[in-house]
Order: sequence, then structure tokens, then C-alpha cells
Amino acid sequence: MAGLRLAEKTGLLGLLSSDDEIISPVEVMGLKFPNRVGLAAGLDKEGNTIDALGRLGFGCVEIGTITPRPQAGNPRPRLFRLIEQEAIINRMGFNNPGIDIGVENVRRSKSFGGIVGFNIGKNKDTPNENAADDYLTCLQKAYPVADYIAVNLSSPNTPGLRDLQGAEASARLLDTLKKEQQKLTLEHGKQVPLLFKVAPDLSEDHIRDLSRVFLEGGLDGLIATNTTLDRQAVAGHPSAAEAGGLSGRPIFEKSTATLLAFSSHLGGRIPIIGVGGISSLKDAQAKIRAGASLVQIYTSFIYQGPKLAHELAENL
Repeated sequence: MAGLRLAEKTGLLGLLSSDDEIISPVEVMGLKFPNRVGLAAGLDKEGNTIDALGRLGFGCVEIGTITPRPQAGNPRPRLFRLIEQEAIINRMGFNNPGIDIGVENVRRSKSFGGIVGFNIGKNKDTPNENAADDYLTCLQKAYPVADYIAVNLSSPNTPGLRDLQGAEASARLLDTLKKEQQKLTLEHGKQVPLLFKVAPDLSEDHIRDLSRVFLEGGLDGLIATNTTLDRQAVAGHPSAAEAGGLSGRPIFEKSTATLLAFSSHLGGRIPIIGVGGISSLKDAQAKIRAGASLVQIYTSFIYQGPKLAHELAENL
């Protein structure tokens, strides 16, 4: 990431990248995305590499996860590459500089003409009964500079966070955030879409119940999915027993099945961003067929580099 920033600052990145922007516009949630391909949250945690990432072909960069207060994250080692499977296990733990610095970093970005999403979370030491306060703080502070705001309920690396995916807990949180969104819309003269990001480790009944909550609560968009705790696809690997969320090629089928299930319940009334295991154009097309309007990549970007972002953006 530091190398990308240096290459952007010196002009080298402009010489190395084949295209500054790939324009194949699509409108989703009232926003005009330059193309359908975004960078998933978790890489640019601080929002300080947006311009450089934009030059690599992404139409959208989702920064974070960002919390109200700075957070160091979990002890190292906390990230493991499963190279043969093109997968990663991480238990980073929302390491980030806090919402104030994240907002300032976004304000300083200059050349990126795409969409900037803010992925927000609660601090590790904030109990779940007070989680809404953390999300409200981040929503209020990110609102002036964000194109959309994604509420992370599904990281496996903050203890108890996934409990907020329960239907009742999600309904309460969504109601609180939507009311604040209405106030902020009047204050700032713009509506910033509110999305929830969910896990792939949900039962069919849970997906049905959450879909009802999202429809009744007026959720603007859904991100499906986060990482998985399931290790079946990488059983036998030396790192398979490491705690954390698994991402990359092995979670494609599980993530896409979750996407399809949500899509069938939502019936096109809430747009979905498909993420999880995309490592080829064929994978991205499968996400679109399953009901996604946009796609995001992360792990495959680590293994394949910018060429994949370009291929997807040019061909989707």
C-alpha cells in the first residue's frame, strides 16, 4: 500500500497502469458507478490510498472498516496466506486510525472519480448494547464525504459482533440508523445510501428473516458476503485451524449461494453487491446472474494484481 501511494505521488503509477479509468457506467442506489468493479473493505483501512487504487481500474473503493476511536487490532500474527487455494485467513480485528482520520484522508483524495464507500464498525471494547452509538458516530462523521456507508455486522474478528445479525438486533439498529440518515439528508442536502454487510454463514431461515427486516426497514443496499468461519474447503491445510475469517477462491460457492438466497427473498427491491471468492470473469458473471448489481474483489487482487480488476471492469 505504501508502494502504491509512492508510485501515485511520483507519477510512476500513471506510466505503469494501462488505463486511468475504465468507464462502463451503471447506476445503483442512485449513484453512478464508473464500472461494476469495486475493491472490498479491508485493504485500504485508512482511506489513504484511494487515488492510487482508482488508477488500477476500480470504479469503487470501499475503505475501512473504520471505528469511532483508533484501534490497534489483534496481536500478530493475524493474517495467513493459503497460497495453493488462493485464500487468506485474517483476524486483523478492525485495525484502523479512527473515523476522524479516515474522513480527513478521504477529503485529501484528489484524482479518483469513482465511488467511495465507508465501511463502519464498532470498537472492540464497546458492548453490543451500546453498538448503535458507535455506528451513529461513524455515520454522522462519514456522511459529508462518503458516497455510501456500509455497516459491518459480520466480521468474525470482533467478539460478539455477529450477534448484531440477529433479526431483532438488526431491525433495531437499522431503525436507529435510518432515522439518523433522514436527519443527515436534510442537514447535508444529499442522501447517502446505507448498506449492511452480512456473513455467508447464515441459515436459510436466518436469511429469510433478515430479508424481511431489510425490506421493512428500508435498507438501501446489501453486501453479500463477508469472510467465513467454515474451514471445510481448506481442510488439511497447515493454517486451516487458525482463528479468523477465510476469504478467497474457497468461499465462492458458499458466498454465492448466500447471495442467491438473499436475492430470491429481496426480489430486486434492494440492490446487492456480490463479494466473496471472485477470481475470474466467469466468477463475477456468476455473481451478477445470482442477483448482484455490482461486484467487489479483495483476495484475488492480492494474488492476481490489477489485471483482474481491469478484466472485470472491461467485460462485465
